[in-house]
Amino acid sequence: MEAPAAAAAAWQPQEEGFKEICGLLEHQISPTSTADKSQIWQQLQHFSQFPDFNNYLAFILSRAEGKSVEIRQAAGLLLKNNLRNAYKTMTPENQQYIKSELLPCLGAADRHIRSTAGTIISVIVQLGGISGWPELLQAVITCLDSNDLNHMEGAMDALSKICEDIPQVLDSDVPGLSERPIKIFLPRLYQFFLSPHPSLRKLALGSVNQYIMLMPAALYASMNQYLQGLFALANDQAAEVRKLVCAAFVQLIEVRPSFLEPHLRSVAEYILQVNKDGDDEVALEACEFWSAYCDAQLPPENLREFLPRLIPVLLSNMAYADDDESLAEAEEDESLPDRDQDLKPRFHTSRLHGSDSVEDDDDDIVNVWNLRKCSAAALDILSNVFGDEILPALMPVVQAKLSASGDESWKDREAAVLALGAVAEGCINGLYPNLSQMVGFLIPLLDDKFPLIRSISCWTISRFSKYVVQESGHQIGYEQFDKVLMGLLRRILDTNKRVQEAACSALATLEEEAAEELAPRLEIILQHLVCAFGKYQRRNLRIVYDAIGTLADAVGAELNQPAYLEILMPPLIAKWQQLSNSDKDLFPLLECFTSLAKALGAGFIQFAEPVFQRCTAIIQSQQLAKADPVAAGFLYDKEFIVCSLDLLSGLAEGLGSGIESLVSQSNLRDLLLQCCMDDAYDVRQSAFALLGDLARVCTVHLSPRLPEFLDVAVKQLNTPKLKETISVANNACWAIGELAVKVRQEISPIVMTVMSCLVPILQHSEELNNKSLTENSAITLGRLAWVCPELVSPHMEHFMQSWCIALSMIHDDIEKEDAFRGLCAMVRTNPSGALSSLVLMCKAIASWHVMMVLLLVFHKLYVVK
Repeated sequence: MEAPAAAAAAWQPQEEGFKEICGLLEHQISPTSTADKSQIWQQLQHFSQFPDFNNYLAFILSRAEGKSVEIRQAAGLLLKNNLRNAYKTMTPENQQYIKSELLPCLGAADRHIRSTAGTIISVIVQLGGISGWPELLQAVITCLDSNDLNHMEGAMDALSKICEDIPQVLDSDVPGLSERPIKIFLPRLYQFFLSPHPSLRKLALGSVNQYIMLMPAALYASMNQYLQGLFALANDQAAEVRKLVCAAFVQLIEVRPSFLEPHLRSVAEYILQVNKDGDDEVALEACEFWSAYCDAQLPPENLREFLPRLIPVLLSNMAYADDDESLAEAEEDESLPDRDQDLKPRFHTSRLHGSDSVEDDDDDIVNVWNLRKCSAAALDILSNVFGDEILPALMPVVQAKLSASGDESWKDREAAVLALGAVAEGCINGLYPNLSQMVGFLIPLLDDKFPLIRSISCWTISRFSKYVVQESGHQIGYEQFDKVLMGLLRRILDTNKRVQEAACSALATLEEEAAEELAPRLEIILQHLVCAFGKYQRRNLRIVYDAIGTLADAVGAELNQPAYLEILMPPLIAKWQQLSNSDKDLFPLLECFTSLAKALGAGFIQFAEPVFQRCTAIIQSQQLAKADPVAAGFLYDKEFIVCSLDLLSGLAEGLGSGIESLVSQSNLRDLLLQCCMDDAYDVRQSAFALLGDLARVCTVHLSPRLPEFLDVAVKQLNTPKLKETISVANNACWAIGELAVKVRQEISPIVMTVMSCLVPILQHSEELNNKSLTENSAITLGRLAWVCPELVSPHMEHFMQSWCIALSMIHDDIEKEDAFRGLCAMVRTNPSGALSSLVLMCKAIASWHVMMVLLLVFHKLYVVK
């Protein structure tokens, strides 16, 4: 290869290098090649060290006409990947050479070459900006204005990729141009809306659509022309164009509904018609409109007239399509082993101390977003907007589908059951008088011959579980509750994996609603869940663990009986012992044990030691893997640490001081300190939760490193990235408060530093918009005032108002009581400091719902010792 000093215009490839690179590319892409692919890749990486290697790739893409399109395209894709890392360090001469080779490719005869060139052009614009390539704009304009289809398509393809990847660059000032590029291109794009070539219509419309969110001045000013173009394309013969028209209307209704208001009736009429399009992707894009309209909180009356026609269309689209992947999945029985791709990614939620909980919406009816699921979601949101108004249009269709007989109509029956579940929340008032009959109708469907009907019946019944539980206090309701429970338990032992999954999820929902109502039925529930252990494959085992954990959360100490533990614990421990410390199937089991430890309390002590030791061993081995994966024998995965920390928190919460002997004989303190300083925020989040839990029950074992724990905790509150790590700050704040009430005066060295962090949080609580952090800041500030009033009280005038407002929002518990002890201590120490906030302080005191505590507060405030 030649030296990089050669001028770009004079650069020419050497024959030997050209042939060698082409040969490597040919072996790399050939499915029949016997060459070692990894070795080929290493050779290509070796060549990439030469300064002009990317010139060769550009030459092969643009000029190697004797080579196959596949080799030229492979060279282009490799060039694209190389430029992402190397472009900015390349010599200007080599940069210029590559650019000069790409522009002629816009008019290449082969569309694959044109498309690859467009991709590379977009990458170069991302890296070097539009002003760094003045020839590009003129070349694109020249191609667009030609009558040559290849040139027009090539330029339009490159332009569409720039619009998709970096739309803002065309809406910025460019030296040498009197107006922004977007203003130059928009008239040409509108012109292409009328092109006889579907490819140009599609690329042009897709490019303009990229600017709806940004709404540059040029698009704003030409909105009428854009809308006229959309209306002209509304019934385009090309499905991809119709899909883009629907996408444009959806985006406009989301971000600029005012533009559509004069045309809203016509647009809604069009969307309703396209919702029945023969192309499912077009119908899916149209279906998004209804949810987008409702989410935009626009006046519902504009849609009201469409409901009688829209609801039947949605129900029709909720039936399984013949090519739906779930139909194939539904045929799989429990004996088929799960493949790795069957195991969905799972995400553990780090332990958070406070009132902000994360919603875990597990109503995943199907795995892929499609017309069926979108239609169900639209029906759900319409029911929440219009409520019972949709029932006259909905129920006759549902009843007709449910009453259809014969195996060929099972999809319609299944869609009707799905529809009932979709409106369960929004139409509950209208359905309520007949809910008992409706649930009674659904229960036999749990035993239907079609697996997907059994599956959806589980989900729909779970949507009515609150009602089922509420009615269980009456004799008829009690019997129906038992029928629902037993029906779900039967389906847990179904032979179909899809039904097993739906039944376990539905049972978990019922458990959350029923809570202590489950206590008399615990034995039979546990027997079914344990039986599932012997039947389930890996994927559904995870859901069983979740159902057991949810059951433990729901019934609490009711589970702590020898008979129940004898049923439940042996198979759980057997699974626990089968899995290695680096097996990801351990995650849901760790979560399950966390719930069990908290629920069983002291009853978990017989299982605590091996669980505790394994958690510390996992943390230690993962910290080793992070530093040296070769020595550890596996790759680092922070989720093992997070789950283990949370299980240790569960042990601390459940065992209380019973965990002290385990902590004293371990190196947990040192491991925990390392976790508190970890660079992963979710590790720190769980670490500070455990720090607070240990502070409550065995502070003495933290004392040797107390200053270090406090120092690292304070740093979480005093960071410019507080909004990004707000959950970490929340747990650190709570842990400081827990330590304060235990170590008392030992906290004094950091009181002023902590206070300087907490006061701004309270004063800017609306901006931070995190209820837990606000509450914990108020509680911790009160606890510091309780143990060190002489340090806090001189500054109380600066924070009393925001502090009292925060205190008044906290629910009654021991933590709130601690905070008010601090309030009392401060007022006694500095009475005048409270005068300016007396009204707010009285409101805070009045927020208590427990009269005895209220009297205690007044006594401490006003009775002189």
